[in-house]
Amino acid sequence: MKALKNIFVGFLVSFIGSIPLGYLNVIGFEIYSKLGMNSLFFFLLGVIFVEMVVIYLTLIFAKQLVNNKKLMKIIDFFAVLFLLILGYSFYANSSQIMEEQGILESYAMCSPFLIGVLLNCINFLQVPFWTGWNLYLINGDYISIVNKLKLYYIAGTLVGTFFGMLSLVLILNTLSKNTTSFYQYVMPVVIPSFFVVLALVQMGKVYKKYYRNKTLL
Repeated sequence: MKALKNIFVGFLVSFIGSIPLGYLNVIGFEIYSKLGMNSLFFFLLGVIFVEMVVIYLTLIFAKQLVNNKKLMKIIDFFAVLFLLILGYSFYANSSQIMEEQGILESYAMCSPFLIGVLLNCINFLQVPFWTGWNLYLINGDYISIVNKLKLYYIAGTLVGTFFGMLSLVLILNTLSKNTTSFYQYVMPVVIPSFFVVLALVQMGKVYKKYYRNKTLL
């Protein structure tokens, strides 16, 4: 049961996290439009190969942190800020359009897998993203990383990233002639609202864990 929960949570977090229109998704769309599905497939494999290493290392780091109770109290409060920042960042980036597409044509001459590896290696934002998420999920008891259970979580995140990016690329391809209406509602409203709700849930947990007992005294 815990294994299935790890897979589901990992998939959900990674799927949603891969939806925003970042440069990896833009390049994936460019590769798909110029080289087809096979090249896109190998590009995504390159992306999740690097992500696998990042998630594994941040899980180990997170596991060490959760044993420090004083630090975990700070992390509980940080989680609220982290979720709100994520929601705002997605909202702030919702106006991005495909203007960068023209400069990506040179990538078509390289190995799609190698492109995915190299570009995700310089995607430094994934380190705080996964560290924050892993700490939030472990501290909230949403996942378990004991023994092999961490591998189920990692597997779920990799599948989530793969299908999240694939879905967005296909959607962009379908809506390439009219992406305005899509990003007018999904990017600035739906996704930021999701993180705001999570932040409110975390606020409730912080209150229950650190303040409710004090108010009853």
